[in-house]
Amino acid sequence: MKVAITSGKAEGPSKLNAFDNALLDAGIGDVNLIKVSSILPAGSQFVELPELTAGDMINCVLAHATSDKKGDVITAVIAVATSDDFGCVVEHSAVNEDPEEVKKYAVFMAEQMMEIRKMKINEIIVEEKSHVVENEGSVIASIVYLG
Repeated sequence: MKVAITSGKAEGPSKLNAFDNALLDAGIGDVNLIKVSSILPAGSQFVELPELTAGDMINCVLAHATSDKKGDVITAVIAVATSDDFGCVVEHSAVNEDPEEVKKYAVFMAEQMMEIRKMKINEIIVEEKSHVVENEGSVIASIVYLG
């Protein structure tokens, strides 16, 4: 299966519009996102996000944070741990936490998921997006399953 990791950030006139704008910034705003849990199929190939057809149904793991408080730091993270068998995906988000700490915690959770499954980690891939809110802000990070 081909998968792509993407992220985006944006402002908008409302929380919903900020979220929609962040999805557009990430290249996944014109599709229907189907949230799935956290397993990456064996043999998955990481690719650049292609242009998607508007209205497509796209499976994804999605992290997001939205705030309407000026000055808030919002962060969304996807952490993917791969193995020879399959992988585990973690979505994590936070408001007003150090983005590096948010990333570290996402990696920790991915490591724990692999450890409980007794799987050796080949690689950990992390995508993080942070934003300082000006009015109504949103961030997203996602892994999308492209088939």
